Amino acid sequence: MKQSEELIPHLFRTEYRKLTAVLTKIFGLEHIEIAEDISSDTFLMASETWGIKGLPENPVAWLYTVAKNKAKDYLKRNTLFDQKIIPHIQNNISEIQEFEIDLSDQNITDCQLQMMFAVCHPSISTEAQISLSLRVLCGFGIDEIANAFLTNKEVINKRLFRAKEKLRTEQVKIELPNPSEIENRLEIVLRTLYLLFNEGYYSSGKDVTLRKDVCLEAMRLTNLLLENKATNKPIVNALISLMCFHSSRFEARINPNGETILYQDQNEDLWNEELIIQGEYFLNQAYVGDKLSKYHLEAGIAYWHTLKQDTKEKWENILQLYNKLLQLEYSPIAALNRTYALSKANGKNEAIIEAEKLNLVSNHLYHALLGNLYTGIENSKAIFHFQAALKLTKSKADKLVMAKNIHDLESA
Repeated sequence: MKQSEELIPHLFRTEYRKLTAVLTKIFGLEHIEIAEDISSDTFLMASETWGIKGLPENPVAWLYTVAKNKAKDYLKRNTLFDQKIIPHIQNNISEIQEFEIDLSDQNITDCQLQMMFAVCHPSISTEAQISLSLRVLCGFGIDEIANAFLTNKEVINKRLFRAKEKLRTEQVKIELPNPSEIENRLEIVLRTLYLLFNEGYYSSGKDVTLRKDVCLEAMRLTNLLLENKATNKPIVNALISLMCFHSSRFEARINPNGETILYQDQNEDLWNEELIIQGEYFLNQAYVGDKLSKYHLEAGIAYWHTLKQDTKEKWENILQLYNKLLQLEYSPIAALNRTYALSKANGKNEAIIEAEKLNLVSNHLYHALLGNLYTGIENSKAIFHFQAALKLTKSKADKLVMAKNIHDLESA
């Protein structure tokens, strides 16, 4: 019983999305709930059966067999079968009985890639795209998605329902766009994957700062794009490079108590050299061609952060990349991050002036940065900003860091 209780959540995360993608391709996006129900029912049956009879010899094959049978039973007894399957069968009734659902690795990969473009359709909002991606492409539960967005299940269920209705209304198909359209559609997909990764890396959850599972799912989906010739573009390589560089510092960012460890205090021995090497490879691939995106520039910034030497050259390069990034696509958070690089390259006093111009008074990161910049220069102002950051942050880990900073300064 215990074995199945431990295995089923893991298999749900890895196989639910595959089953749902393949079944949705068969039923059509307008019937995605049927695919989700069959996938969910399959896991419910596994939970009931495995708890009594024990684990089958091949649990994944068992799930696929049950899902196939449930889907075929559903098709045979519903008008959907007449609408979607019979038109594709040219000969006789025996072929209907032999109708097979393709759960080969290649078809699963193809369906997930096509589903990605359907879910990241421009007709629905960014929040809906991310929510659908987490649910359909990553297999996250409604509770998990609600936690990621700091909201409740009802809000997420409504958001998913509205998004699915919009996709139905727009008659969005599960397919790769035409070669002429793929560039524009790919940008929307990449934006969603970028935001998905950031949701994991800079998690807004109250009690978690780093959601590795969300980050890894974003990386897995980006890799699907790289595996297909039509979508393996320099800009995709730039994004996966950025993800590799950031992921390389996973283990160094959080201490055993769940507290955030700032970049300058991280144990460099915990950085993952293999991911850094992969990031360098993809960054080189990204510079084929003449198109420069924000992912190229952010990957470059992340690359310099993987160099352990704290040199002026390093921070000047990072500063120049931030300058280009802000010219290409301005972001208040990027501007804020630039001021940290400025402090390392040109000193804290110049950085304080630039940071205060941003006036992001409702953002805890703004106050946290100013707290660090004022530390050792004007400690009373540092305490003021750390206190403001403490009030504004929702993360338990960040609250602990701010409280420690205040304590250390008041004790000095």
